Amino acid sequence: MQEVLFGIQPVREVLKKANRPIDCVLIASAAASLGISAIRQMCRDLDIPVKQSDVKKLDLICEGGNHQGVAAMVAAAEYVTLDTLFARAKECGESPFFVVCAGLEDPHNLGAITRTAEAAGAHGMIIPERRSVGLTAAVAKTAAGALEYLPVARVKNIAACIEELKARGVWLYGAEMGGAPYNQTNYSGAVGLVVGAEGKGLGQLIKSRCDFLVSLPMRGKIESLNVSVAAGILLYEIAKQRGG
Repeated sequence: MQEVLFGIQPVREVLKKANRPIDCVLIASAAASLGISAIRQMCRDLDIPVKQSDVKKLDLICEGGNHQGVAAMVAAAEYVTLDTLFARAKECGESPFFVVCAGLEDPHNLGAITRTAEAAGAHGMIIPERRSVGLTAAVAKTAAGALEYLPVARVKNIAACIEELKARGVWLYGAEMGGAPYNQTNYSGAVGLVVGAEGKGLGQLIKSRCDFLVSLPMRGKIESLNVSVAAGILLYEIAKQRGG
């Protein structure tokens, strides 16, 4: 299965990492920025075909996304196993730090959380097979290259996965209104941050499986934050306590 990866930063990162087969790179005929020039050079160095394309064709291929004049035809991102995530933490000499996304439907939210999770030092993400967005081109675009560095496991059942994580020594912290203050919670040891679906939050079953529920203070008139914004705040609080 082939995926269209578009935008200067995502294409540059997939070329730099070179961990997925790349069929070709499409570049708009009029594109001439420094970023585009760098991509052309990387393709020459890696012997990857570059094909000229008009902007309308790129718009169609990228389904109206902001491609910035460049797109790469690459193999779809491969999912990994939970064992891979634990192995990555071990290789880093750190206690595991995972993000569990329980039912996100907006690719931009999943991409934004992926980007922040990678920047905050997480070892991997976990998403469900059903009722959730997967690793689409839109997710990759929003993640801005983070998917080249942050492995993602896809599991059949999030609740069962949480139980497995707990059995393997991971403490699960669910992001939910009415939980303990996020900045008064101890995140030492192996951590799994669990975030729920847009507008719905965590389902009752998932909440009951978490070891702790944590929340952000809401001092204004609105009742909640966008899930990717909330996840970003929580991820950096965890990173701070882990010494990041």
